[in-house]
Amino acid sequence: MRKLLAGIILAAVSGCAVNPVTGDRDLILVSGQQELAMGVQNYAPMKQSQGGTYDVDPELNRYVEEVGQKVAAASGVDLPYEFTVLNNSIPNAWAPPAGKIAINRGLLTEMQSEAELAAVLGHEVVHAAARHSAQQQSRGMLAQIGVLATGIAANDSDYGNLIVGGASVGAQMLMMKYGRGAELESDKYGMRYMSKAGYDPVGAVSLQETFVRLSEGRNQDWLSGLFASHPPSQERVDANRKRLKNLPSGGIIGKERYRAALAKTMRLKPAYDAYDEGRKALSDKKADEALALANQALGLFPDEAHFHALRGDVRLMNEQYDMAVTNFNRAIARRESFFYYHLQRGLARHELGQNDGALVDLGRSLELLPTAPAHFVLGEIKEERGATGEAAEHYKIVAKSGGNYGKAAAEKLYRLELPSQPATYIESACGDDGSGEVVVQVRNITSVAVTGVQAAFQYVDSGGTQRQRSVAFPGIIAPGKVASARTGLAPYPKTSCAAKVTAAQLSE
Repeated sequence: MRKLLAGIILAAVSGCAVNPVTGDRDLILVSGQQELAMGVQNYAPMKQSQGGTYDVDPELNRYVEEVGQKVAAASGVDLPYEFTVLNNSIPNAWAPPAGKIAINRGLLTEMQSEAELAAVLGHEVVHAAARHSAQQQSRGMLAQIGVLATGIAANDSDYGNLIVGGASVGAQMLMMKYGRGAELESDKYGMRYMSKAGYDPVGAVSLQETFVRLSEGRNQDWLSGLFASHPPSQERVDANRKRLKNLPSGGIIGKERYRAALAKTMRLKPAYDAYDEGRKALSDKKADEALALANQALGLFPDEAHFHALRGDVRLMNEQYDMAVTNFNRAIARRESFFYYHLQRGLARHELGQNDGALVDLGRSLELLPTAPAHFVLGEIKEERGATGEAAEHYKIVAKSGGNYGKAAAEKLYRLELPSQPATYIESACGDDGSGEVVVQVRNITSVAVTGVQAAFQYVDSGGTQRQRSVAFPGIIAPGKVASARTGLAPYPKTSCAAKVTAAQLSE
């Protein structure tokens, strides 16, 4: 035990690295190369899960990139910085590893100046440059080791929820909540960077004041967005005001330039507001209201693919699958690179029995973002076509995700594999029942009832000969339940026996 604890301490000490921003030594158990690889690998699926790139206003994207690169250059930390505007109305900004920084359309429409934009981007630059994600991950790794050590000592020994597979790691990164120290550190150095880049750091003060005011108003969109991972506080406002006194006065505020850059997006805001209301109506099962709001949004701006997709989702809810395919065709024609349109068109085509087209659509959606619905329906199509091995692989991915899809996929998997691989789904063991007789026990670890269970057990008799017998378990074994069968073999062999389930089937 002492050796294990010593190893944990050694891991913590050897895992300390110099923070590129502060110069302090921080606990980081993830190498720089690993961090860069995680950032590159997860950035694309993270963008997909947050609505995709806001591509209807490319000038705005170029403007944000320009401001972001100016602030990033002031950091002096060499990373492959990239700044993207996402097509999402929730006010948020985030920075996974490797300098990949995203800001939502919904946050841009709430700010008032280029200096405030520089403050937000500077804050996110610090998160990336100071390796805050790696620090958080390292603390989690060490916490898991600590839990393991404690256990040994005690024993004396609106898309994100659809994600499955490796892409779920990116979703977890996105939901990561930084500690108070990391937030204050990002405020502090972010102000320095924006000032060095030529911006008036007063923008960081006015920005935090706005955040506090909005949080006090309990605006749920704000609370579910930026505030979930970057909680505002009067403490942060006061700290920014104090820092302001020690930074050069003056610099770019840029209200007029910011308004010019946001002009098109602000003109389109009523259309996106209608779309957001339509999404909420759809989630409340108000199909007619959702369709009216989708049509309203399209009347204001017919080139936004999300609006066509909302109309398609209404058609899906109403089981108007042909019309849904038409709507998703229009969405894909305007933005081919977003997973959701391919996923939904694939689901509609599957309902129509157009499985060749569904396979193409669902496969394309998985290339962009792995999701439970795509894998589940692909599993169904493969199963219908007799490709049970491929079907099982799809179901296994979904079964790990939990939720309704996970439960349905697990049941599909049991039906496919339990008859041929009963030992995978039913645990078994043999032992002494207390009176000296050998008893075999089985436990149903599935979520469905099973019957026809048989098990073989091996033992060494008193003469030293290895023998094998079979035993049956009559009746139905419910999910999670244990059943026992007496073998008639006594006394219990001095060497332990081994059991394995050899047959079982689902109880219909």
